[in-house]
Amino acid sequence: MSRLDVFINRMVSQRACLNFAAEQTKEMTGPVFELGLGNGRTFDHMREIMSEREIFVFERQVESNPASRPTEDMTMLGDVRDTLPEALARFGATATVIHADLGGHNLEKNDQFARLVSPLIEPLLCVGGLMVSSDQMYFDNLSNVPLPEGAVPGRCFIYRRDA
Repeated sequence: MSRLDVFINRMVSQRACLNFAAEQTKEMTGPVFELGLGNGRTFDHMREIMSEREIFVFERQVESNPASRPTEDMTMLGDVRDTLPEALARFGATATVIHADLGGHNLEKNDQFARLVSPLIEPLLCVGGLMVSSDQMYFDNLSNVPLPEGAVPGRCFIYRRDA
């Protein structure tokens, strides 16, 4: 499979999974977290499909397209190893949707990073909340959710806190 096809599958899967997460959690009131802004495409999409919700973005340094930037008060700048514990102290287990696209092109490094941040992400999610990730994550108390129609297996993952 070409790198272009891999990229397209990732984008199609992110959209399908984010749309699913927005629909499944639409009656919930907690914040939404976007871990990794990058170019801002998924943030812009989340802002469109979850316009009534507060969306906080976690990023080391904002360098996205100016049209796809959160306001300063909705941005948590710094390394997620620092900002996720800060978010837990600030918000507790209230996030209704958490989206993470933190990896790069090195699959081994992505897996190591997923193992590192999974325990930092898990306590932020409220009961019934969904975690959408471009990489497999390692949670003790979240269950895997079947992918929605349109998502490509292995290109996106969904997890839910059941209790």
